[in-house]
Amino acid sequence: MVAGAAAPWDGAEGRRQRRLSAVNASSLARNFVAAGMDVVIADVLNGETLPVYRVSLDSLLVVHLHVAYGHARDRATGRPVYLTSDEFAMLHREQELTSGVDLWLDTTELSVEETAERLLATWTGE
Repeated sequence: MVAGAAAPWDGAEGRRQRRLSAVNASSLARNFVAAGMDVVIADVLNGETLPVYRVSLDSLLVVHLHVAYGHARDRATGRPVYLTSDEFAMLHREQELTSGVDLWLDTTELSVEETAERLLATWTGE
């Protein structure tokens, strides 16, 4: 889900929709896994949504792809911007505080190819 009726930072309703998104993504992932497919869910997790995935999905590997704040802002300026500077900073700070991931990978200085190689190696256990 790209956008709901409320942004994640819009109080209780934003939190409710963010949690519902994680519940629905988990349900969809279980269906694909049951059909014999590997699944990757890309989400911006926080302390409320990560437990939803942990409870809902077996054999879950949670990877935090970290990008230093300055680099993240630089990357964002090259894309259509849908967030204010304050919203962007809040989401980045929230990611810094989310604990309980299986792998924390700093991608600040990595290329897309290097990031993919490290993720694949982690996934396959190489």
